[in-house]
Amino acid sequence: MYTTSTARTAPDKPAIIFEPGGTVVTYGELDSRANQLAHLFRSSGLQSGDHVAIYLDNHPTFLEFCSAAERSGLYYTCVSAQAKLDELAYVVDNCDARLLVTSEARADVVRAAIEDGRIPHVERILLVDTTVAPTAPFESYAEAIAAAPTTPIADEQSGTWMLYSSGTTGRPKGILRPLPALRPDEPQPFLDLINSQIFQMGPDRVYLCASPTYHVAPLSQCSVALRAGATIVLMQRFDPILYLDCIERYRVTNAGPVPTMFVRLLKLPDEIRNRYDVSSLKRVVHQSAPCPVEVKRAMIEWWGPVLLDLYGASESQGLALITSEEWLEHPGSVGRTVYGVPHVLRDDGSECGVGEAGLIYFEGTPAFEYYKDPGHMADILDPSGTMTTAGDFGYLDADGYLYLTERRANVILRGGVNIYPREIEDVLIGHPKVFDVGVCGVPHEEYGEDLLALVQLMPGVLPTADVSAELVAYCNDRLSRQKCPKVIEFVSELPRLASGKLSRKLLRDAYRDNGQRDPLSSNRCAPLSEGATSEDDLTTVE
Repeated sequence: MYTTSTARTAPDKPAIIFEPGGTVVTYGELDSRANQLAHLFRSSGLQSGDHVAIYLDNHPTFLEFCSAAERSGLYYTCVSAQAKLDELAYVVDNCDARLLVTSEARADVVRAAIEDGRIPHVERILLVDTTVAPTAPFESYAEAIAAAPTTPIADEQSGTWMLYSSGTTGRPKGILRPLPALRPDEPQPFLDLINSQIFQMGPDRVYLCASPTYHVAPLSQCSVALRAGATIVLMQRFDPILYLDCIERYRVTNAGPVPTMFVRLLKLPDEIRNRYDVSSLKRVVHQSAPCPVEVKRAMIEWWGPVLLDLYGASESQGLALITSEEWLEHPGSVGRTVYGVPHVLRDDGSECGVGEAGLIYFEGTPAFEYYKDPGHMADILDPSGTMTTAGDFGYLDADGYLYLTERRANVILRGGVNIYPREIEDVLIGHPKVFDVGVCGVPHEEYGEDLLALVQLMPGVLPTADVSAELVAYCNDRLSRQKCPKVIEFVSELPRLASGKLSRKLLRDAYRDNGQRDPLSSNRCAPLSEGATSEDDLTTVE
């Protein structure tokens, strides 16, 4: 996120426009503040290779913080803004952060972690958006950097993020890479590669970001945008109508939505969707989760052939890309690899044939290690020790296009048959009465596991037995018998993470091993707790 070159040539150009409200941060302002924070890092004793962390919603300061760390030779960790006490304390302590930036709104969670002695490495805590003078150990972010020089520090060095992924087992793990052996103002080969081949950002581009910036996908796109001199329209949170309004008002050219946002946009009434001009869009790169075929097709019909699907993992083991034109010829695919060599392997380590599903691995990808957990590497290497995987099942077609079926941990084993929840969800989300859906496995005496579909209905649709029967019949018309849920349960809201992903962990926790009742015995269920989060939300976007 090095911004100095644009700050010199176009200091008054908007770097960030924050919505709602339209607050503008220019390149000159962003660069000056990042330099001030870099000086604060040095005056706090932080040197190359040290760690800092940020616990904040989408906010202009978020990118300022990242930019400062990247010119100070620091590792920075972005903690989910939805993290609760245990989650926050674990990540901040595990990453050895010596300085933490957060907001007044989250100070109580941080204070509890301090009082419990759970973040002992943290030496300074800076609060943004303070309304009153903070008390120790908190400091006002604005006041802390105010006296620092706005010029670069004398020993600028490249830093990088250390984000956390849940991996395949255990608690979240920090993904540690060597610091770039380059000055911040020098070209960054990997970022330049993905920009030229994928994002295509430049000074004439406007990038709309509505996903949480603590995830790797929006964070990497923001980083590329700022290095390229583009303008970022940063939304505090996703709202479908404001999203369309921003596209029209700012003539947005680039965007990075997740498939759940597509669904929300398509569920808007036609008279609202058609009210906004989206013709400025040139490059819409969606990732984070597979996109249902009918949703993707509808978005291409609406926005034109500007959608690109990017598949990768937090560890950057490999990247696959597919354009709209390619996707129309290979519907459902996430594309061919542009980075790394894909392999699809059986349980015994042998290569799967064309069209045969197995575990996806990538070869020839950059070195990394799991921070403080080197032994976990064994869980993601094939027997040869040369290929890594994100834990996804999928297959390759005869043309080398990759298709995803499901995450390994999410597969439901019903009577010895592997069933992929996403396939069922992709069908149900196409029903006009369905606003959101999640499918999980529940215990069954005969089959071991059976299917339960949890459905959030569109506003105004009543959760009746007739609607349940209608949805079951809808599945029966489109899926083989063993893939069809026998029961639809209605919920007021599904546990989606801020990234848009469905929290499979919360679904399993809420509905598996339920000793009070048979989960398949009724048509209705109590709503999941509002605003629930889990360790899943600490993972970065796969």
